[in-house]
Amino acid sequence: MAGVTFTWLGHGSYRFDSAEGKRIYVDPWLDNPKFPEAEKQFERCDVLVITHGHGDHVGSAVGIAKEHSPKVVAIFELASWLESKGAPDASQLGMNKGGTVDVDGVKFTMTHALHSSGFDDGGTITYLGEAAGYVVEFENGLKVYCAGDTAVFSDMQLIGRLHAPDVAVLPIGDHFTMGPEAAALALELVGAKRCIPVHWGTFPLLHGTPEQLRAAAPAVEVLAPEPGETIEL
Repeated sequence: MAGVTFTWLGHGSYRFDSAEGKRIYVDPWLDNPKFPEAEKQFERCDVLVITHGHGDHVGSAVGIAKEHSPKVVAIFELASWLESKGAPDASQLGMNKGGTVDVDGVKFTMTHALHSSGFDDGGTITYLGEAAGYVVEFENGLKVYCAGDTAVFSDMQLIGRLHAPDVAVLPIGDHFTMGPEAAALALELVGAKRCIPVHWGTFPLLHGTPEQLRAAAPAVEVLAPEPGETIEL
């Protein structure tokens, strides 16, 4: 069985290609200034995963769903809102924290995230459920903790005990999420030995860097692909 690959698409956007060839996009925001131009035309999207309802994570979701009709993995309120905006059958798998959905052999378990979640819907902030993360278990057994936007929280140790993720995808930019030092503590709590930092470098406010994370977590392998770069996990 082939391995799982990860492609960073700038900001909090990224793509997995699973062991059996499923194409999974997490929070693909096409308007982020780091999104690679060559990646903006999707070949396909089999699964669309959304962590929370802020515009920099959900802003492109409806258009992608309309074009490619993927399975949508999101918290129930957000999934229902996406469907109301035209995303086909987006609420079909609408879920909540602690639950697991199996999408053609790839399992998504929704975890807590310490963050807000709402969308400016024509001048009114619409509540879209709580922010969440996911532990993704691929067909070959690899487990990846996709934290979404979050601060560090002590119950990350429960995620480690329950799921023992091999890799953690963590925000490190600071200001809107945890920074590198807090992310280092998150890695200690979760127990992952490899980390892919995201949600950094997009804007001056997001000033945390992979180098700072490496300094704060010297026992962890920090993988820091450039936007558009693909690495094998």
